[in-house]
Amino acid sequence: MDQLTGFQRDLLYVITGMDRPSGQDILDDINDYVEQPVTHGRLYPNLDALVEEDLVEKGQLDRRTNYYALTPKGKRELEHRQEWVERYVEH
Repeated sequence: MDQLTGFQRDLLYVITGMDRPSGQDILDDINDYVEQPVTHGRLYPNLDALVEEDLVEKGQLDRRTNYYALTPKGKRELEHRQEWVERYVEH
Protein backbone atom coordinates (compact mmCIF):
# COMPACT_ATOMS: atom_id res chain seq x y z
CA MET A 1 0.00 0.00 0.00
CA ASP A 2 2.84 2.38 0.77
CA GLN A 3 4.11 1.91 -2.80
CA LEU A 4 0.89 3.34 -4.28
CA THR A 5 0.49 6.91 -5.37
CA GLY A 6 -1.97 9.14 -3.55
CA PHE A 7 -4.19 9.01 -6.64
CA GLN A 8 -4.21 5.22 -6.58
CA ARG A 9 -5.16 5.23 -2.90
CA ASP A 10 -7.96 7.68 -3.69
CA LEU A 11 -9.20 5.26 -6.34
CA LEU A 12 -9.34 2.48 -3.74
CA TYR A 13 -11.50 4.67 -1.49
CA VAL A 14 -13.84 5.53 -4.37
CA ILE A 15 -14.17 1.88 -5.42
CA THR A 16 -14.87 0.68 -1.88
CA GLY A 17 -17.57 3.32 -1.48
CA MET A 18 -19.48 2.13 -4.54
CA ASP A 19 -21.07 -1.15 -5.61
CA ARG A 20 -19.02 -2.52 -8.52
CA PRO A 21 -18.57 0.85 -10.24
CA SER A 22 -17.68 1.17 -13.89
CA GLY A 23 -14.63 3.15 -14.91
CA GLN A 24 -16.92 6.02 -15.86
CA ASP A 25 -18.60 5.93 -12.44
CA ILE A 26 -15.18 6.14 -10.80
CA LEU A 27 -14.13 8.95 -13.12
CA ASP A 28 -17.28 10.95 -12.39
CA ASP A 29 -16.85 10.53 -8.63
CA ILE A 30 -13.16 11.40 -8.54
CA ASN A 31 -13.76 14.43 -10.75
CA ASP A 32 -16.28 15.72 -8.21
CA TYR A 33 -13.43 15.71 -5.67
CA VAL A 34 -10.35 16.97 -7.53
CA GLU A 35 -9.69 20.43 -8.95
CA GLN A 36 -7.85 19.30 -12.09
CA PRO A 37 -10.09 16.97 -14.13
CA VAL A 38 -8.87 13.39 -14.40
CA THR A 39 -8.73 12.02 -17.93
CA HIS A 40 -9.36 8.50 -19.17
CA GLY A 41 -5.66 8.38 -20.03
CA ARG A 42 -4.77 8.84 -16.36
CA LEU A 43 -7.57 6.76 -14.84
CA TYR A 44 -7.34 3.47 -16.68
CA PRO A 45 -3.57 2.87 -16.39
CA ASN A 46 -3.88 3.47 -12.64
CA LEU A 47 -6.84 1.09 -12.37
CA ASP A 48 -4.83 -1.50 -14.32
CA ALA A 49 -1.91 -1.05 -11.91
CA LEU A 50 -4.26 -1.72 -8.98
CA VAL A 51 -5.52 -4.85 -10.74
CA GLU A 52 -1.93 -6.01 -11.30
CA GLU A 53 -1.21 -5.52 -7.57
CA ASP A 54 -4.26 -7.73 -6.80
CA LEU A 55 -5.89 -4.88 -4.88
CA VAL A 56 -8.74 -4.49 -7.37
CA GLU A 57 -10.73 -7.01 -9.38
CA LYS A 58 -11.83 -6.09 -12.89
CA GLY A 59 -14.84 -7.82 -14.42
CA GLN A 60 -17.39 -7.29 -17.16
CA LEU A 61 -20.80 -5.74 -16.65
CA ASP A 62 -21.55 -6.10 -20.36
CA ARG A 63 -19.62 -6.24 -23.63
CA ARG A 64 -18.51 -2.63 -23.38
CA THR A 65 -18.41 -1.92 -19.66
CA ASN A 66 -16.08 -3.21 -16.98
CA TYR A 67 -16.65 -3.04 -13.25
CA TYR A 68 -14.11 -2.68 -10.47
CA ALA A 69 -14.24 -4.04 -6.93
CA LEU A 70 -11.72 -4.39 -4.12
CA THR A 71 -10.23 -7.83 -3.70
CA PRO A 72 -9.93 -9.31 -0.21
CA LYS A 73 -6.29 -8.17 -0.25
CA GLY A 74 -7.39 -4.68 -1.30
CA LYS A 75 -9.92 -4.51 1.54
CA ARG A 76 -7.31 -5.60 4.10
CA GLU A 77 -4.76 -3.11 2.80
CA LEU A 78 -7.28 -0.25 2.77
CA GLU A 79 -8.46 -1.07 6.30
CA HIS A 80 -4.85 -1.16 7.49
CA ARG A 81 -4.18 2.19 5.83
CA GLN A 82 -7.30 3.69 7.40
CA GLU A 83 -6.26 2.50 10.86
CA TRP A 84 -2.85 4.08 10.35
CA VAL A 85 -4.38 7.39 9.21
CA GLU A 86 -6.77 7.43 12.17
CA ARG A 87 -3.83 7.22 14.56
CA TYR A 88 -2.81 10.68 13.42
CA VAL A 89 -6.08 12.38 12.51
CA GLU A 90 -8.82 13.04 15.02
CA HIS A 91 -12.39 12.38 13.94
